[in-house]
Amino acid sequence: MRAILVVLFAAGIYGSAMATREAILSVEIRDSNGKPTPARVRLVDSQSRPPKSVGGKIAPDSPFGIPSEAIAVQYGRNDAAEGYLLQPDGSFYIDGSFRLTVPPGKYSITITKGPEYLQWNETVEAGAGRKVAKTARLQRWIDMPARGWYSADDHIHVRRSPRENPQLVRWVAAEDLHVGNLLQMGDFWTTYFAQYAFGKEGRYQEGGHLLSPGQEEPRTPEIGHTISLGAEQLVRFQPDYYSYDRLFDRVHQLGGVSGFAHQAVSFHGYRGMALNVLRGKVDFLELVQFCVSGEGIVTDHYYRFLDLGYKLTALAGSDFPWCGKGASRIGDVRFYTLVGKQFDFGAWMAAVKAGRTFATSGPMVEFTVNGEPPGSEVRVAKGSRLRVKAKAWGQPGQVPLRELEIVGHGEVLRKQSGTDAKELEIDFELPVERGIWIAAKASGGKSVTAHTTPVYVSVDGGGWSNPKTFAQRIAECEASLAEVEKDLENTQRRMDEMAQRHRQSLGRQLAEARAVLAKRKASGE
Repeated sequence: MRAILVVLFAAGIYGSAMATREAILSVEIRDSNGKPTPARVRLVDSQSRPPKSVGGKIAPDSPFGIPSEAIAVQYGRNDAAEGYLLQPDGSFYIDGSFRLTVPPGKYSITITKGPEYLQWNETVEAGAGRKVAKTARLQRWIDMPARGWYSADDHIHVRRSPRENPQLVRWVAAEDLHVGNLLQMGDFWTTYFAQYAFGKEGRYQEGGHLLSPGQEEPRTPEIGHTISLGAEQLVRFQPDYYSYDRLFDRVHQLGGVSGFAHQAVSFHGYRGMALNVLRGKVDFLELVQFCVSGEGIVTDHYYRFLDLGYKLTALAGSDFPWCGKGASRIGDVRFYTLVGKQFDFGAWMAAVKAGRTFATSGPMVEFTVNGEPPGSEVRVAKGSRLRVKAKAWGQPGQVPLRELEIVGHGEVLRKQSGTDAKELEIDFELPVERGIWIAAKASGGKSVTAHTTPVYVSVDGGGWSNPKTFAQRIAECEASLAEVEKDLENTQRRMDEMAQRHRQSLGRQLAEARAVLAKRKASGE
């Protein structure tokens, strides 16, 4: 035997085999209480390669694979069987621990759990034939549920059967989301990302994390993409597809809420907003998202209808697996809802309907007017003084925070600035002579933003429309309606542009919306 080893060493064979013996990387993930917790893991080698994905789509030349403990679901984009072991950026989800055989070398491990937890980073040297064991203890820098606020993503697309529920609820928990809204998506012809049931039968909860079915339907290129949450049934009127108002009414009858996706920017959503907000059909706008802007937030269409005196709740959603900052990621933007101490679907849905929300891509915000939270209507007499308070939190190096603003009728009423601040606070009195909507906005630079739903201030029983912009906002709505009317004459339409087929329905809606505008113009309010 000794003679054989001498020959092997001389030939360099034995030493080469020892040098290439694989290492074992073992990682445990614990929360601040020391308990195993779901989290998102990004593991890369010295060449920044993540694990090789199924079919080699993400890192085909990677020398290592995916841990067997990775939480996977089968279906991905367009209901294709993509085998989502890996996320679009090469990350994977783990529930507490994983063990992986890797070639010798240096590996960087990044573990995250949503914006409220500090990111855990470490670079390890995995020696040949050795085991490297690490324990990642994730620490919160802020605890929003302790303050009564619970996070949700209003826009996740994953095809689901009951079998996927345990995996998907752990994806949601790994991003520290309390509500993952899984949307069945439709178009004129069919639907995708099927949900096996709606209402109570379609909801699934483990602890403080739940999955709730919803719909992104109807969706048209002429009047926008819509979202409905919380309804007891899927609502789809294919023969009358452009009657968004009819669908919104039915969703409301079924206990849900409806609104427009993508900040009402893409797919001419602002046209659909003009048709439907004016007639009181819309509950919310998806205000923060990375589908149409690198800034994450677009307020143009939000402020338009607030200035006209309508209530409109601010929501946010990732549009996974389509959109994201850098790569699509569940919960990369989210909205928080002030639920209180008892979290369940009923309490959460009631708070969403009340508008107790803020939308964010990182910063945390609390905001009150006369002690009342976002979504409230505060009634005062002319000459009263309002107590306006806001506080924003960030985490240096992870969630930048530079400005906190109080916005009233679209104008900055107060501002507090800092450099990579942990906290910013505003507290002041505001005299009022007429109604006004007031909101808080926080920012930490490009793509780091938060915006609350307003508090609506009524003075002597009046509304809160903006007299400075009223005529302009009316004109903007009239222009949007004119665009819809022009589309009805479009003969060079694409296959998915079906407005001409629904001329009668759209004509009815245009007439009703214009009647509202005429009444508003005549009254000046």
